[in-house]
Amino acid sequence: MMDESTFNLEIRKFLKTFGVNAQREIEKAVRARILAGDLSGEEMLDARITLDLPSADLLYEQEGTIALS
Repeated sequence: MMDESTFNLEIRKFLKTFGVNAQREIEKAVRARILAGDLSGEEMLDARITLDLPSADLLYEQEGTIALS
């Protein structure tokens, strides 16, 4: 039997770790593109996140934008 409390905490831990690492990667990539002259720093960047949980037959995508100024 699944422990709901453990399950909830594990999901939150996974999402927190993902969020911190994803933010770091986005910042690094955007700064590199600005330094390379490919972005001005005024753009709205399209973004998409895909969550794949094969053992639960889940494929979830979320789209949005990230404003640079």
